[in-house]
Order: sequence, then C-alpha cells, then structure tokens
Amino acid sequence: MLKKVYGSAVFGIEATTITVEVNIAKGIGYHLVGLPDNAIRESNYRIASALQNNGYKIPGKKITINMAPADLRKEGSAYDLTLALGILAASNQIQSENLEKYLIMGELSLDGSLQPINGVLPIAIKAREEGFKGFILPEQNAKEAAVVNNLEVYGVKNIRQVINFFDADEPLEQTIIDTRAEFLQNLAFPEFDFSDVKGQESIKRCMEIAAAGGHNIILIGPPGSGKTMLAKRLPSILPPLTLHEALETTKIHSVVGNIKHKSGLIAERPFRNPHHTISDVALVGGGSYPQPGEISLAHNGVLFLDELPEFKRSVLEVMRQPLEDREVTISRARFTITYPSSFMLVASMNPSPSGFFNDPNSPMASSPVEMQRYMGKISGPLLDRIDIHIEVTPVPFEKLSEERKGETSSAIRERVIKAREVQTERFKSSEILHYNAQMNTKQIRKYCKLDAEALHLLKNAMERLNLSARAYDRILKVARTIADLEAQKDILPNHIGEAIQYRSLDREGWLG
Repeated sequence: MLKKVYGSAVFGIEATTITVEVNIAKGIGYHLVGLPDNAIRESNYRIASALQNNGYKIPGKKITINMAPADLRKEGSAYDLTLALGILAASNQIQSENLEKYLIMGELSLDGSLQPINGVLPIAIKAREEGFKGFILPEQNAKEAAVVNNLEVYGVKNIRQVINFFDADEPLEQTIIDTRAEFLQNLAFPEFDFSDVKGQESIKRCMEIAAAGGHNIILIGPPGSGKTMLAKRLPSILPPLTLHEALETTKIHSVVGNIKHKSGLIAERPFRNPHHTISDVALVGGGSYPQPGEISLAHNGVLFLDELPEFKRSVLEVMRQPLEDREVTISRARFTITYPSSFMLVASMNPSPSGFFNDPNSPMASSPVEMQRYMGKISGPLLDRIDIHIEVTPVPFEKLSEERKGETSSAIRERVIKAREVQTERFKSSEILHYNAQMNTKQIRKYCKLDAEALHLLKNAMERLNLSARAYDRILKVARTIADLEAQKDILPNHIGEAIQYRSLDREGWLG
C-alpha cells in the first residue's frame, strides 16, 4: 500500500517541500532512496525503537521509501517523525485520511519523545505558501513556527500524541501567538548601555554618527582604552528592528539553530564578535552543505572584529564583496545559495604590535617601521569600505572615578531614529537604498552638494593633511549624516570640519 507524508528541506534560507512516499509490498527489506544522508539512513533504528516502545512496530515486509524530489540531497535527523508516520499509515496501523493536509517534522528519541530541529521558520512560511492546513513539530520549536499566521501549529512532546491525533481524533493543543504584540513586547534594550561609559564623549559622538548613517567604523587605540566596551554598546543606539527585518533575521538564525526555544522572533539587532582565528568559510559561510557565516548572522546588526590586523589577510579579503553588495553568494557544482549580509562593520585595533605607538608616556613604543608592517596587514580596499576612523585615547583617572552617569542609550537612540527618518524620506524612491552609507558616487553628487566655503575647507584639508582620494566621498557621506542629525538640509562647513576629523588612517604617518 502506498502513502504520502510531507516534510521539508531548507536550502540557504528558503525551504522546499519534500514528499515522502512509503510503499509496503510482499517480501522483506528496507529501502530508503532520494539522496538521504547518513543521519536519515540511520533513522530506521530510531524509528523501530520509538514505535516498539509505544506499542507499534515496523512491519516485516518490503518497505520502499522515496524522498521526492529524488535529485535533491536531504540531510539531518528532522525526518524521523515524517518517516515513522508514513510507515504506520502505509501498514494500516493508524487511520490516515487527513495525513496529507499536514506538514510533519521532528527528530525521534528511542522512547518516542521528540527533539528540536533547525530551520523551522522557513519551513512554516513554505507550508503556508503551499496551502497546508497545519504543521506538526516538536514543542520546543512551536513558538518559532507560530510566528507565521494562517497556519495551524501543533507542538508535540512525543510520537504517541501524533498517532492519537490521526488515529483516535484526540485534539492537539494549537500554539497561537500574536506576532506583532510578541515583537513589540521583546523590543527591550540590550544589557549594555552607553551610560556605563566614563568619559570618551568624542567617541560616543562618533558612534552616534555611525549608527545614524549606517557607517562602518574602526576604532584605533591602546589596550584598555575602551574600544570593545564602546563597540558592544553600539546595538543599543541603533533603530529598533522592523517586523520585516526581525523575520528576515530570525530565518537566518533558525537555519543554524540559534533561536531560543522560549522566544519566537528575534527582536534585538544581532551583535557578532568572532575570534581572530576564524576561517574564511566560518566568516562568510559555506561548507560542503552551505551554512550561513558570521556576516550573515550579523545581518541587520553589527559585526565586531576585535584586533583587526590579527585576522588572517585572506579572511578579511573575502569580506570585501559582501560589504559592497550586502549579500554573499556561495557557489557549488550543483547549486548556488545567496545569503543576505547587510551589517554594520565595527573594527578595533591597536596602532602597533605593542599597542602604544604615538604614546609619549609609554615605555613600550614601537618603531615606525614595526608600526607600518603591522598596519600593512590591512589592505587599502578593505579600509576603503570603512567610512569612519577614530583614535581612542585612555580615560584619565578623574573621569573613571566620577560618580556622574553619562547619557543613556535611549536618549542617543532617539536622535539616531530621527536622522534615519530623514534618510528614509530622502531615499524613498529607491528599493535598495535606505541610509547614507549606501550611497554611490552618483547619489553623493546629488545629495551632498557643498557651498563655496565648505568646498574650500575640504580642499584645504585634503592638501594639508595629505588625505587620500578615497577619503573624499567618505567625508561627504559622513558630513551628510552629521547634517541629518542636526536636521539641516544643507551640508555646512562645520559638518565638513567634523567629518574630516574621522579619517585618521588616511593621514600621513599612518599608512604613508
């Protein structure tokens, strides 16, 4: 007897429905076809034990299972429940009139209990698109799937509940959440707040500008000057995620199993902080069966690279194209996958191997030659994609010992949101342009016009400070953001003057 049950496979961040066809005929044997990996091939042992421990069995006949489309590779243990229900239905051990109306996924333990699976949100979205009535899955994943409306979601603890649902019409408890209410409730601030930072007012201002315009930023300073502390607080001043961004971010984290089981949607902007020993595949994504890398997990959030020159040069170079295109494409012989990767890059570094170059009070000063060799680890094209370079100096004792709290993240965030609203209005005719950092040369010429005084100031600065040609567009973009923060329609000379200060690495004496 032939029966069909439906599961799903995730490729990239999109799901594809898998039809599991189970045929039972005379003879003996267990044949599983349709490009399953080892985890699926081993499933018959888990299924046999789970069924036996719940009063059922795998029939002693010839069982042929096809996972269609047969030319698409299937992987993981999430098909255990799908296969088990197919075998029970095909062998007439349970009633199965409504089986084809539901998408069924879950990993079985030997006692029949269900373990959580990955990629639930893309699967639920696909199930709704294809008109399934409901989605049956492990209860740990139910809240994540229930984010998708117009789809009945049933979280179950063990296979016995599913069998009774189909065979004895015992109802399952439907998981229902109000996505918008849940999302708004979780719009809490991260644990880190700018009010904890003593002193460093100029750097806070710099971070505010970076957040307002979506600019990439690099912090240069000696150990202990507060670079990491400042970077960790950047997400707290970024505008809250929109519901669309939250769904997009949750899909990526769902694929790698990063979703906490108690929450459905990710409501806070991601902050990723990979170690400098990371490989290029782990950073940008890939592998035999491609998975998202750190730059995709930082989508709609912040990627923080601490001690930038310590990263392997090859790792930093593969990041250049995603920084420009805001997506990364991974190509294999049989398929190509594109992951979104629109993130703010925040990097930090010591100015020299010892960390105290240009510090007259330190006995550990490095020579200019050592410093040039150290800085040479970062390529010009990568620095070209970083709009703001700022030097961070150690905080004096008087500031550290102050009792007075600094400005809170929520106050800074209000100004950032207002500046972003100005940019949203400015770029409303473009689908891909959302904030100042994304402007190309043509748009810079259109939106960053200068009067004679501002142009003269910029010309003098570039000549006197030996600023490179690549600094020109970056200064204009940052100046545009500063003007937006002050609600000024035109870029004024003082905006240009401030933007010029944020190009430390372009000056003579840094990269030569």
